[in-house]
Parts: sequence; C-alpha cells; structure tokens
Amino acid sequence: MWQQTEIRLDPRARGFHLISDEVVAAIPALGDCEVGLLHLQLLHTSASLTLNENADPDVRHDMDAFLRRLVPGDLPYFRHTLEGPDDMPAHVAASLFGTQLTLAVRGGRLATGTWQGIWLGEHRDQGGPRRLIATLQGE
Repeated sequence: MWQQTEIRLDPRARGFHLISDEVVAAIPALGDCEVGLLHLQLLHTSASLTLNENADPDVRHDMDAFLRRLVPGDLPYFRHTLEGPDDMPAHVAASLFGTQLTLAVRGGRLATGTWQGIWLGEHRDQGGPRRLIATLQGE
C-alpha cells in the first residue's frame, strides 16, 4: 500500500506545537497498515518537524527559549532580511531541526515511544498556515 496526503495546518504562534493528533486524524489509512513507514515532509523553509516530548508543554517552551538564545534575530551579519528580521533565524532553525520525519507504523498506529510526539516548530512570528506531505507505505 502506498498513500500520499497533503495536510494543512492552521497558523500557529512562534514556538513548538504538538501536532501528532492532527497528523493521525488526516491519514485514516494508517489504521489499516499493520507494518510500514510514514514519511512527513514539511513544505516550508522557516518551520521544522521533530519528534520529542508529548506530555509536558514546558519542554516545548524550554526548547523555544533555548532556540531563541541560540539563533537570535537581528544579527548584524545576516544579509537575507527582505522578509523581516525573524526570517533568516527561522531558516537556520529549520535547518537545525529539519523538515522531515520518518516514523515506523505497527498495528495500525505510529510506533512512537510513550512520551514521544510530533512537533511543528514555528520559527516565524507570523508564519501562516503550514503544509505537510504525508506518505504512507506499508501493508
């Protein structure tokens, strides 16, 4: 079985957001897949995907606080500034975290750990809606 779906995510504030439930809800065929892989590709260069803590929202807050210190805006050596002072730092953050995830599927569910969830990292102050391509392969 191969299936590909485009998932549209509503705009979110800058920071990290748990999107596992939205992803699973958008792929009904996941329930029919006994063994396989789900590949997620974010179609943007100023946001990211990562697999991390799914229970304590403080972890998402702390990750954003760390990232803002690691990649602050308005650095004097950034040349790409036409789209605003948050754009180039957003590109750096997206490259650090990545824009793709591949997750195992087992028994009709994502085979993630107990405390793992899919995060969208929104690295712009006003990034707008985001799109993912979800490709499910399995049997």
